[in-house]
Amino acid sequence: MSDPLPKHHEFMLPTLRALDDLGGSGSIDEIEDRIITSTHLTPEQLDISYPTSGAPVATHRMAFARTWLKFGDFVASGGRGVWLLTDKGREALSWPPSIIRKQCEEAYKAQRAERAASQESTEGEADDLIADQNADNLNSSEKHWSDVLLNHLKAIEPSAFERLSQRILRESGFVKVEVTGKSGDGGIDGTGVLRMNLISFQVLFQCKRYAGSVGAGAVRDFRGAMQGRADKGLIITTGTFTPDARKEATRDGAPAIDLIDGEALCYLLKDLKLGVDVREIQTEEVTVNESFFEKI
Repeated sequence: MSDPLPKHHEFMLPTLRALDDLGGSGSIDEIEDRIITSTHLTPEQLDISYPTSGAPVATHRMAFARTWLKFGDFVASGGRGVWLLTDKGREALSWPPSIIRKQCEEAYKAQRAERAASQESTEGEADDLIADQNADNLNSSEKHWSDVLLNHLKAIEPSAFERLSQRILRESGFVKVEVTGKSGDGGIDGTGVLRMNLISFQVLFQCKRYAGSVGAGAVRDFRGAMQGRADKGLIITTGTFTPDARKEATRDGAPAIDLIDGEALCYLLKDLKLGVDVREIQTEEVTVNESFFEKI
């Protein structure tokens, strides 16, 4: 059976074009929404996931595309989930996709060769990684930390995911956060109050612990359930949101609903250091001061 989705390298040029359309920088959600629209991915394609990990294949390959483009210096990470288009990336907007891919792979091989010069490297490691990567064939140490974290989040009980969401809101400055646990309440899983200086907002939240994408219908249903009961709404999922769902969440004339997808959830947990240990690694660059020896 043929693969119904573009390979990671086929998302490279669409990624550069998305960043260019966004003014040279964009969040992961903004970039992926643009790519989904420009490549005409269907909801059925977005729902395709890896059998073992449950990670959505399409967004996983988009993430690999960003990583490879970073190797080639076409994009740069601006931190906190924001990506930047470099001058080289702007220049490459008119290049054939094959040239972009080739330069990314050559840059990666050069970096691996440089590392191998100072430490032992497994023969063929670079060639193995250049192949289109399948999350189900990678062990935990090779997976991106967010993939490993999502696997754990999808494995916990729904009630545990609700408690984790409650903890996230508390750590983020919410007060009076309660998990209702009621069935038949329009999908509302909990309530909280967000205090901002002298102003407070009543917030209702919904937790969706599953793979796949959340559509516009789910956002509309949630908004209907919160009508007249809260100032804002929040949907947290381990999956993704379709472009239509994101448009529905910010539709003019309707109460805004904030959306946190699986990838954003992972970075939020990282920032809050909940279930994620972050160890900073310092490196040093050493050069010989030749003028020192001339003065001895």
